Amino acid sequence: MGRRAGRLGLGLLTFVPDHTGGAAALEHGLRLVELAEDLGYDTAWVRVRHHEPFLSSPMTFFAAASQRTRHVHLGTGVIPMRYEDPLRLAEDAATVDLLSGGRLELGVSGGIPVTAGVLDTVHGSSPRGFAGEAQHRTALLREALAGRAVGHAPDGFMSLPAGSDLRTTPHSPGLVDRLWYGAGSRASAVRTGEQGLHLQVSTLNTEETGEPFDVAQAHQVEAYRAARAAAGHGDGRVSAGRILLPQLDGRDVVDHREFLDGYRSGMTADGRPKGPGGPPMRFSPALAGRPDDLVEALLRDAALPLVDELVVVLPANGPVEAHERILRATVEHVAPHVGWKPA
Repeated sequence: MGRRAGRLGLGLLTFVPDHTGGAAALEHGLRLVELAEDLGYDTAWVRVRHHEPFLSSPMTFFAAASQRTRHVHLGTGVIPMRYEDPLRLAEDAATVDLLSGGRLELGVSGGIPVTAGVLDTVHGSSPRGFAGEAQHRTALLREALAGRAVGHAPDGFMSLPAGSDLRTTPHSPGLVDRLWYGAGSRASAVRTGEQGLHLQVSTLNTEETGEPFDVAQAHQVEAYRAARAAAGHGDGRVSAGRILLPQLDGRDVVDHREFLDGYRSGMTADGRPKGPGGPPMRFSPALAGRPDDLVEALLRDAALPLVDELVVVLPANGPVEAHERILRATVEHVAPHVGWKPA
């Protein structure tokens, strides 16, 4: 069920890596967003990472990007809600949405459970547990984005009558309908559908089903759509991330060799982590080679006929010029052959 009937959208996902200095890294990220708009990409998504050399403050970044672009949507993929203040995020997100003319796509998720032990020492633990706290904060975020009361004024608060509803400001109508959740398992995809959120799936499945990566992910998308329909939410949107490295000449091979070697060294050929122990998970393959080979691999991908947007996941490292070449080569040689055309 739920096979895509219309045009396939196209997005990019960047870490905005900061290995050479903060200002330069942010400017490189903004250049990628501007280029994406010029090339006809539908959405520019950014990773969000705390305490790592990548983008950690997506709303301030998007405030700048909103003033340098006019059409491309700006999305987070994803904000880890376990460590987020949901009311402050609602304020920042609504501000960016208004600045951009309604182009924000707000992607959230729980976060990475295996990091909880370390990050809890910095951000504090929760009696709700990792997943419970993330879901609690996601629910608060949704209430705030919808413009619902998040509290009530005590007597004498800012000249308001006692008991007055307190709402987050500013309010951007429609933003709550552009709230996405990053799921990595069938259970989390079902929950996302039941809640009426849009669905992001990417390059990691957080469960091991014994199936190939794309087949397991297709089942997640089918379960999401079934759960969403059963809950009466109607149709939702789904994006799927894939690592695409078109190799047009020797520069592309050289520039991405370090990333490919590192990405592949820690996993088996079918995407399972090497070594004993650790949580069950499966990584997607990194598709590197001639554009025709990438097109063939994408056409075999069991999940892609079910999704609304293919997201090109850029490497976490490498020169910005190499990332720009990926975006151009994908538009010119790959995406038109798998269902995308400029809007």
